[in-house]
Amino acid sequence: MRTAAKKIENEAMRLPPRSRARLAERLLASLDEPVDPDAADLWVAEAERRAEELAAGKVKGIPAEKVLRRARAALR
Repeated sequence: MRTAAKKIENEAMRLPPRSRARLAERLLASLDEPVDPDAADLWVAEAERRAEELAAGKVKGIPAEKVLRRARAALR
């Protein structure tokens, strides 16, 4: 991170806070791995399948309070 990167960093530090935050967000997002374009559709299909199972009585739901209690206990 010598010359070019240092120059860019110095220029970025002179930006207003909101612009720096937007730049930081974009830089961090650029480090994420590519998103599977089919992932959203697959999650929707999975959610619909689970909702149908609940509606048909094939599975029984667990109250949120119980799930949260278990999760908190597991984190201790």
